[in-house]
Amino acid sequence: MLNVDTIKNGLVIDHIRAGSGWRIFQWLGLDKAPFCSALIMNAPSKKSGKKDIIKIENVMDIDFSVLGFIDPNISVNVIKNEEIVRKIKMELPTRVTNVFRCKNPRCITGTEHYVDSTFILVDKAHALYRCEYCDTLYKAGEDGQQAGTL
Repeated sequence: MLNVDTIKNGLVIDHIRAGSGWRIFQWLGLDKAPFCSALIMNAPSKKSGKKDIIKIENVMDIDFSVLGFIDPNISVNVIKNEEIVRKIKMELPTRVTNVFRCKNPRCITGTEHYVDSTFILVDKAHALYRCEYCDTLYKAGEDGQQAGTL
């Protein structure tokens, strides 16, 4: 049995889709952070079978909309004095900017690097986003899987 100490003050990112924790860990820069953090992969989960968990012994600013885009089932627990003082549930953001690049070779964001890659939520039930410039559809997730065009 693996044992990871409790956090005195910091964040616990829980219910991460199994296998996605490492990308979030890197995206947050925790692989280079000067404070203690832990990535637990494939932990048992009653709800989904397996999950990843990230524990951070530090309070830091996180763009929750990006976490919601990566996986809307993620929850973030804010810890103070070893107690959960706030629980934040993620949801799909209505707009994401510069989380990933549009894969359409004709899109202006691929040729003009000063143009932000912006995607707008068009179908919440199917987690579909549309590129603001070329209308290419993407499914929310780690790498924004291309879903087609409108």
